[in-house]
Amino acid sequence: MSGAPLWVVVPAHEEAARLGGTLRALAAQRDRDFTLLVVDNASKDATGAIAREFAARAPFPVEVIEEPEKGVGSAVDTGFRYAIARGATLLARTDADCLPGPGWAGAARAALAARPGLVCGRITARRDEHGPLGRAAFAGLVGLAALFGRLRPQHARRHGYRAPYRMHAGNNMAITAELYLAVGGMPRRPSPTDRLFLNAVRRHTDRISRCRGMVVENSTRRLRAYGLTGTARWYLDQGSGTHGTDDPR
Repeated sequence: MSGAPLWVVVPAHEEAARLGGTLRALAAQRDRDFTLLVVDNASKDATGAIAREFAARAPFPVEVIEEPEKGVGSAVDTGFRYAIARGATLLARTDADCLPGPGWAGAARAALAARPGLVCGRITARRDEHGPLGRAAFAGLVGLAALFGRLRPQHARRHGYRAPYRMHAGNNMAITAELYLAVGGMPRRPSPTDRLFLNAVRRHTDRISRCRGMVVENSTRRLRAYGLTGTARWYLDQGSGTHGTDDPR
């Protein structure tokens, strides 16, 4: 799969305050042989303008499109299908409040070359948003969600799944275009979408890999918005309580 066209898709809803950091992290990748696609998802702030300004000086091709239907699932699905229609055979995604490490794109490409399918990366907490306690709380929630997913009876392989459950963070994933289309794409709905998409892939194939070299620093702002209990409910797929399902993204 060497030389296969890679597109990186970044859905962004009113991320003017954080998108610049994500773009700088992508510009700092060691492997910059990709096309970046920013999907401006019904933003009312300067998100689209920031992405277009970056495009003029980026070290790789950048395209910016709009998706008026609010919801991270709609933005991701529109972006992936747009990229595939323009020749992408490999797709990677991160979010507009995340910081991919400098080896992220190269690790995604190598992982898909080694085992074409779905690749799940590793998420850690952003170091500029919380102190050690906040980052530890985030790590604990991610670990709890992963354990919950593995033990949840509905996720057992007897239900027709071809692969065991693995924690899948939508803001740090890579997939072949062929597999993305085969499973019907990302559910066009607000968050959470990751578990639904992962289970669609699990029903289709066992080619799901984990790549520790794909590291993304994840925003912990949900902790501030929802609190520890509310964030735990969200990660455990128990809803968002009184909060909107797509706010914060």
